[in-house]
Amino acid sequence: MLSMLLIAAPLVGYGFTQAMSLFSEASRAALEHKELAPGMNPLEGVLVPVFGSLYLVTTLLFPFVAIRPVSMEKQSGSLKLILQLRNSPLSIILLKAAATFLAWSLAFSTVILAIVWWKVLGGHAHLPELFNLALGHSLYAFVILGLSFLISSITGSSSTAAIFVLGVTLGSWVLDFSASTQSGETMRWLPTLSLTAALRNFERGLFSSPDAVRLLIIGFGSLLLSSVFIQIGKSTKEKISFAGIVSIGCLALIALGAVFPFYRDLSEDRRNSLPIEDEAIFRALPHKVDIRIFLTPDDPRYRDLERQLLSKFRRTIPHVQVKLMDTGKTALYGVGGTDNYGLNQYEYDGQVEQSRSTSPREILPIIHRLTGNAPPQSTNVYYPGYPLVAGSEAISCIFYLVFPLFFIALWWWSYRLPRNFKLEVTNV
Repeated sequence: MLSMLLIAAPLVGYGFTQAMSLFSEASRAALEHKELAPGMNPLEGVLVPVFGSLYLVTTLLFPFVAIRPVSMEKQSGSLKLILQLRNSPLSIILLKAAATFLAWSLAFSTVILAIVWWKVLGGHAHLPELFNLALGHSLYAFVILGLSFLISSITGSSSTAAIFVLGVTLGSWVLDFSASTQSGETMRWLPTLSLTAALRNFERGLFSSPDAVRLLIIGFGSLLLSSVFIQIGKSTKEKISFAGIVSIGCLALIALGAVFPFYRDLSEDRRNSLPIEDEAIFRALPHKVDIRIFLTPDDPRYRDLERQLLSKFRRTIPHVQVKLMDTGKTALYGVGGTDNYGLNQYEYDGQVEQSRSTSPREILPIIHRLTGNAPPQSTNVYYPGYPLVAGSEAISCIFYLVFPLFFIALWWWSYRLPRNFKLEVTNV
């Protein structure tokens, strides 16, 4: 745990100072040219990079801390003695999980300091965005904790458990990369298997109940399975049977959360939502809207279209189907391809229109024409932007010196009483 904290403090501090430097440099131009000010978003420019440093700590270091409470006691045999107490295996696992999550919260305190210093400098932070971002990273850490406990309870070896947990977390990066480079509908479900993909909506200021439920169920389900595999007196067949029932129940709950989704745009500039007037019309559409995209997933035009419209359509239009068509190309600069490449088709109630544009100003009127509605006069939410030129050198010593010394002192204090007690017993 001490090693994780000693690395977390400088890493978060470095991420914060670099984000502040880049944000200040861009703010100078925004202060000179007022039209650039709306692009100065503290969530994207400062808060997300700071939490990104914590994400690296959670992904690469926290598993080594989380596997110890179960694997070390299982290797030493002390876990069998603990299980003979009156407490149930589930209560033991939950208590260990709470103590381990407290260790992660110490690393999270470095992020809190960065946010406090950002506010002291005069920086802006929209509280709903900030709380939503913190919730996403907390749920992600909870999943890492649950998976570490589960794999430790199965393998019983610290090194083996660490390899498996890192394989799951780093495998999420591979799934994200595969989903962004492979075309076809069969590859579009890959992000649902990635743990890191669930963080993207939280980082955009969007609360997504399917992502939150998925992370929460995986975390609690892993802890419940851990309490099953550490039990003594039960056969392997009984453990596997119960684990299968728990797994099926977790999958059912995750599927239920996906069937009945709830989204809330908590961003200050409503970047995740369509104009209010357009949303009211689209939510009342009785028929299905078919959208066929003739682009490869790695094409910047597709990513732009996905960010600006397609993701918003999925959350707004009750009956919408977005299909990524086969273009004959394996990548953006691949050979071959059909004549339709770059052409997007929109169909509603038998009427079809097509366009090569990815701009909402051109696509929204197309959808309105297909549905027989007049395009409304949209009143976009004005976002002023929050440029700030400030230095972060004064806070560097706290991240690079004060925090590490504090963690060392806390570690020494936590071990001082048990050692003194041991000396007293020895002397007696």
